[in-house]
Amino acid sequence: MSRYIVIFLVVFLVLFSLQLTEPVFEHVVDPFTSFIATVTAWIIVPFDHSVIAYGRVIQDSVSGLSISIEPGCNGVEATIVLIAAVVAFSASWQQRLVAIVLGFLAIQVANLARIISLFYLMQWNQDVFNWVHLYLWPILIMLDVLFVFMVFVRFISARTTNGEVLT
Repeated sequence: MSRYIVIFLVVFLVLFSLQLTEPVFEHVVDPFTSFIATVTAWIIVPFDHSVIAYGRVIQDSVSGLSISIEPGCNGVEATIVLIAAVVAFSASWQQRLVAIVLGFLAIQVANLARIISLFYLMQWNQDVFNWVHLYLWPILIMLDVLFVFMVFVRFISARTTNGEVLT
């Protein structure tokens, strides 16, 4: 158990620190966040033609109301927690990679739902927006990470119970 905790903490701290550096933020995190804004607008536009995205901003072109996807709201930190948990767990690298990719996708699907809901909540009621943004969605995103990790652990333990050896 202590081996797991040490590996988790090292991977988490390295990745978290790395994503805070200017080159990684400028060339990876910020473009990814802009991509998330674009995808969010792309999902909304068939239902609401007044939505536009530019950079990290999603805006209602009629009302002018907008939200900006800032660091911490793009799913990167949640993905870092998942990567650290999966890498620290005893499994083959192929199994870990599959868990990370599928987990990343699960986190981003939840995050897209989060951003869309917050976009419309912000237009409806600022107090509800603030509460959901600061309390409800962070919990739901981390529960998503926990769920993905639990599925991964369950899958690994089922495979090792059936006699398969991890490499």
